Amino acid sequence: MILRFRQSRLVCLLLVTIFAITSLAADDKAPSITHQKFETAPTNLLYFEDSDTILVQEKIKGDVWITRDAGVKWEKVSDVEGEAWEVVLHPYDNQIAFVIGVKNKHWVTHDQGLSWIAFETTIDMLPTSMPPPLSFHAGNSKKILMHAQACEGFTCNLDTFYTEDGFKTLHILREGSRACIFAHSTPQFKTNVKDKDDDRVLCIARGKFSNRLEDHRLMISDDWFLTEYEPKLEGDRTVQGILRQAAVKGFLVTAAATKGTDELALYVSDDAETWHRAEFPQSHKIKEEAYTILESTNYSIQVDVMNTRPTNPMGTLFSSNSNGTYFTELIQHTNRNLFGFVDFEKIQDIQGLMMVNVVDNYDDAVRDIKVERKIKSKISFDDGRTFEPLTADKQEVHLHSVTQLSNIGRIFSSSAPGIVMGVGNTGDSLQSYDLGDLFVSDDAGLTWRRAQKEAHKYEIGDQGSVLVAVYDEGPTDEIVYSTNHGKDWKTAKLDTKVRPRILTTTPDSTGLKFVLLATKGGGSDTEFFIYTIDFESLGLRKCGDKDFEKWYARKDAKGNPSCLMGHKQYYRRRKADADCFIDEEFKDPQPQYDVCECTKEDFECDFNYIRTESKEEPIGGCKSAETMTAPPGQCKKPEDKFKASSGFRLIPGNACKGGVDLSKEEVERPCKDTFSSPGSKEVTYKTTTFDASAFQEYYYLERTETSSGGDETVVMRTSENKVYISHDHGKTWKEIFKDVEILAIVPHQYYNDAIYFLTGDRTVHYTINRGETFDEFKAPDDPSADVRSSLGFHPDNTGWLIWTGLRDCGISSDPRKCHAVASFSKDRGDDWATLLRYVNRCEFIKSDAREKRSDQLIYCAQHQKEEPDTPLQLVSSDDFFAKTTQHFEDIVAFATMSEFIIVANKDVKDDTLQVLASIDGETFAEALFPRDFQVEHQRAYTVLDSSTHAVFLNVLVGMREDFEYGSIIKSNSNGTSYVMSINEVNRNKNGYVDFEKMLGLEGVAIVNQVQNVKDEGKTNTKKLKSLMTHNDGAQWAPIQAPSKDSEGKSYDCSINKVSECSLNLHGYTERRDSRDTFSSPTAVGLMMGVGNVGAVLGPKAKANTFLTKDGGITWAEVMKGNYMWEYGDQGSIIVIVEEDVATDHVFYTLDEGATWERHEFAKESLNVLAITTMPSDNSRNFLLWARSSESQGKIMSINLDFTGLRDRQCTLDAEQPNGDYTLWSPKHPEEEAQCLFGHITQYKRKRPEAECYNGRRFDRLYSILENCTCSRRDFECDYNYQRTGDGSCALVQGLKPQDHAQVCKDDPNRVSYYEPTGYRRIPLTTCQGGGELDYTSSEHPCPGHEEKYEEDHRGLSGFAFFLVVIVLPFAAAGGIGYLIWRNWEDKFGFGQIRLGESGGRGVFDAEQPWIHWPVIAVSGVVAVLAALPMLIGSAWRGISSLFGGNKRFTTRQSFARGRQDYAVVDLDEDELLGDEDDDIEP
Repeated sequence: MILRFRQSRLVCLLLVTIFAITSLAADDKAPSITHQKFETAPTNLLYFEDSDTILVQEKIKGDVWITRDAGVKWEKVSDVEGEAWEVVLHPYDNQIAFVIGVKNKHWVTHDQGLSWIAFETTIDMLPTSMPPPLSFHAGNSKKILMHAQACEGFTCNLDTFYTEDGFKTLHILREGSRACIFAHSTPQFKTNVKDKDDDRVLCIARGKFSNRLEDHRLMISDDWFLTEYEPKLEGDRTVQGILRQAAVKGFLVTAAATKGTDELALYVSDDAETWHRAEFPQSHKIKEEAYTILESTNYSIQVDVMNTRPTNPMGTLFSSNSNGTYFTELIQHTNRNLFGFVDFEKIQDIQGLMMVNVVDNYDDAVRDIKVERKIKSKISFDDGRTFEPLTADKQEVHLHSVTQLSNIGRIFSSSAPGIVMGVGNTGDSLQSYDLGDLFVSDDAGLTWRRAQKEAHKYEIGDQGSVLVAVYDEGPTDEIVYSTNHGKDWKTAKLDTKVRPRILTTTPDSTGLKFVLLATKGGGSDTEFFIYTIDFESLGLRKCGDKDFEKWYARKDAKGNPSCLMGHKQYYRRRKADADCFIDEEFKDPQPQYDVCECTKEDFECDFNYIRTESKEEPIGGCKSAETMTAPPGQCKKPEDKFKASSGFRLIPGNACKGGVDLSKEEVERPCKDTFSSPGSKEVTYKTTTFDASAFQEYYYLERTETSSGGDETVVMRTSENKVYISHDHGKTWKEIFKDVEILAIVPHQYYNDAIYFLTGDRTVHYTINRGETFDEFKAPDDPSADVRSSLGFHPDNTGWLIWTGLRDCGISSDPRKCHAVASFSKDRGDDWATLLRYVNRCEFIKSDAREKRSDQLIYCAQHQKEEPDTPLQLVSSDDFFAKTTQHFEDIVAFATMSEFIIVANKDVKDDTLQVLASIDGETFAEALFPRDFQVEHQRAYTVLDSSTHAVFLNVLVGMREDFEYGSIIKSNSNGTSYVMSINEVNRNKNGYVDFEKMLGLEGVAIVNQVQNVKDEGKTNTKKLKSLMTHNDGAQWAPIQAPSKDSEGKSYDCSINKVSECSLNLHGYTERRDSRDTFSSPTAVGLMMGVGNVGAVLGPKAKANTFLTKDGGITWAEVMKGNYMWEYGDQGSIIVIVEEDVATDHVFYTLDEGATWERHEFAKESLNVLAITTMPSDNSRNFLLWARSSESQGKIMSINLDFTGLRDRQCTLDAEQPNGDYTLWSPKHPEEEAQCLFGHITQYKRKRPEAECYNGRRFDRLYSILENCTCSRRDFECDYNYQRTGDGSCALVQGLKPQDHAQVCKDDPNRVSYYEPTGYRRIPLTTCQGGGELDYTSSEHPCPGHEEKYEEDHRGLSGFAFFLVVIVLPFAAAGGIGYLIWRNWEDKFGFGQIRLGESGGRGVFDAEQPWIHWPVIAVSGVVAVLAALPMLIGSAWRGISSLFGGNKRFTTRQSFARGRQDYAVVDLDEDELLGDEDDDIEP
């Protein structure tokens, strides 16, 4: 979001230190001119409002200077000498200013600089520029928010402070916030509740559970964040991804973004209570850094939206209704620049007048960035409804505006009524600035006259009585001025020729003093001057009543005063030829009004109505934005009509009286636009047949949570290389590129809206708006043999591309010179530059949440010495290879995952591969494999996943064709130390592995393990068994089979013996499309699969279909047979269709598989190749890709539409007892408590019985209630340890534990470390206390931290020693005795777990009287014996601690975790490392 609210006199320039004062001799008829010389350059010149007091900042020296007589005399502010970073004026109190220091010390003045008071932040932090360092309260000048940041490398942490007493005291506001503002940030904004106006603060805060940008939230507090709440921005739902917020007149505006698109959603509120999404016409989407909120009115917001490429920016101007929700187009083709500035200005203090520059040759300029723009100036006198040219002597005038600033403050106007000035030219279009002249209008832009030839800087004073200008095309020694609205001009001399830089005066243009900042000379000899020009010396009289006229601000074509907002506006203005000065310094002209009768123009569409010019709409104008509800008893037929509101309301603030009143009129509206009686309860389908032999590929371009519109776009390529697009999920299709053969479709890896179409030559077609429009570029080289691999994308900058193509590879070229070249573009293919030659692959490296990386970081695999027969080296650069860093000399490949960069490096000596990992993209560490894991000549790895702060790596072990398998090893949190997760996991010859994470739930995964490895060489048939983990691979177990099948029958095996009877599912290696997954990120806890119950996995043709609703704890068989499935509406719809069998129907469920309905989609049986829907599984539409069952059958797509089954959107309130949603917590199957990874997590899930639909995707994670105590499930075996038969971790025979003292070297701030225990925490766990298996050994101080360690481990006092060492152990002994007594069963049964036994008493029942007291006695003895070691050990530790001995430290703080939906490896994501036979060459 770019905000352009230009404070009228805020200046950024380079000027300098004071040296001497001289005075120019002036006669009685000339202004008095004085100047002071500066030696070094300041940065800001700021007027205190309604005064001649000015502050100037000297940036280089860190000094601030002040003058109280408009620049005649200056003095240094001694309090802040050498420490100033920025000077800020209070916008609502003209007595207050701030000097922001470079560290933690700052200053404030409450008396226009007469005195300064220092204040400090609690820590040494840098002030910020975005957000601004200070945010102000418009109603209380003592309430201020201060933003400051501390940066380390690329990472900055922002803190916000607040004061209620003008910085006498300063407090931290909220941790984890990015930017905060007061609700009452502008005088026009009101919350309608006074106490909320006083203290309400809005902050952009980090997400509940992560600091990723897409999770940032808007938080509101009325008590300085002692309490807070998250507002519902979209209906009944909160919105994540908040980027920016701003106060605009009477509105609050916040912008939200979503991962996967650069389109933003704007939310607007006029009371900080109720929020609405700002709706723009469908053809104009709001994109990040592509819109500018302009100077607005009290009753509307003006926004300019860029609709071209960022390198060639032009836009469209929009204006909102009075509550900021619906925007209408004012004018197209506005002129913008690369920084987001727009040639737009409202004429100050005159309602409805605005000036704008537009590009007249828009079409030509869009096609070719080199075409010179023809810029024309336009003006509107009716709030943007119409625009007309500026004219002077019947010629069009075009003026330079905001994109070419030559001065500070407003461009054209001031508070002087009707006086407007500008530099430009007459003719067809705007010429360069040095060809311009100075023009003046004294009727608010209706007519213009040439005031001065050549370009001049200009200013207005004394409410328009004095106009001052100075030549601006080079050095000059004079100024010119006019006292009759620019009709005549006089000259005043300076003492020397200078180059004018800034000409300014008081912000309200009511004074007679002007300030000119100028330079002389150049380079190191540059001199700097500040001139003060005072017109009081002209000696003109003070104006009387006869010297003023009644001047109407707006007039129609006939010259009559015109109405706007219900009134005619006029001013009491000095006549142009009056020989006098108004001389009322700091008194602003006040407008007066004549009330008008109400007309249609005084009304706007009410909330939930949209302005339209459709002739079908009553009285030409307001259409309901939502489906209307008909009155009872009406609308019996669709063709009926009913009486309803016109949709109009009087614009708030409009002063008109009488006349028409559209708000009271009723109109007839068609019944077809109302809610139908509850949904049709039908599933509809639409079939499309294609003239092709096969579907080659298809991709969805999915809208995100912030995307506008309702399209569901899919593109498809046939085997004949024809491409089709559908915007309604396959109901209708349109062929695109009819005369072009498309060889590959390449979706943008990171942005849903963009997709590229590659041809056999250098022409690349693409769309960046989900197929609304298409463009093309020419690649620098021919595409590589694998066309799809030619294009690479940047994760954050949508226009940054890498093209890897072939050079010197033509038919007539020398084959030895043929090589691959990587080039890059930063403007979506408009311009290209070479990165590297003789490359194998280049890739932009994405920043990780844990380790910020440069956005220009690129890794390449390149042949050494640029010779094709040399080994591949791994090189990187963060400046597009102006400088190159070599990491490894001989690699096979590299892979990038969500957090790690993994490299497979050749070890020539051992003829094997070496794996290395990096988090920061700079430092690599060798992966330490388990010592007992010996694989001779390791030749292939598959990187499976790294979304849980650990790398899962599958190492090829069994290499025999068709009997491949491997071992999955898992890393620590930095990817370097690996432990065995599971052996003998199934994989295929292409390196794909039967391993899949459950989407939406952390740490849950399924693998298929080869059970008959010992039969390798004897058979080609692998026997597979499915295993599941609920603790991120630390432990694996067979999947518990359901007790009954879908027909209510028992299975042929005993499900209590899971080793012989478990659920086995067909996995990743058997899929037709790698995008098909067991689970969905939006259907939390649901998972489907096909397989069988038995000892091992059977043939897929004999498989049945299974479903789990609780994250894999329990499963149910839902259908006999092998079915494909898809989730819809975030899991509230599941559709299945039989695979490899001709069929004419599907089954669907609306209650998570409790019941299933059959629906026929064809009149004949078809072979369904696939069932698909939007990747987020959020749609209620599905596509069947099918073929006729005939031998040469035609291909077709069949859309299935389930929207008619539900017509009510669910109400998102998970805490409502009988609402549409409930809270669900996953758990580990061996835990009674709902703990998974050391915490209890709650997810929002729709109740299966709720008859509603989910609608837009929302964040399923509701809360993390608490951390759990640690258990065995929170730990995995440490390096050089392995699991034993009882699940414990034992040291591998012959090996030594890893040296844990290394952690001290890795973390210089670490105070202590523990000796190895055989266990290490799973990176995901947040458990605290309990069985912390990694803290049960001796603790040692880290070198250099011995004193801190001793301080933290001082011994107990005598009394504490008595309690801990004596009392507590005996109490524990008593507790143990009690437990033994309570759990005694018989002499053989102590500690047994019995299942399903009757409650009858046995001989050794503990309640028998002859056993009761003996048990107590025995239990007491056992307890004492059992407690003796603890007593002795406790006493010894207590005594030794008194003398400085070691004491165990048994707790640790939970660490903050970033959540991330798991991304299952697919065609582009399954990173295969090391298979040397697959080395890619051009």
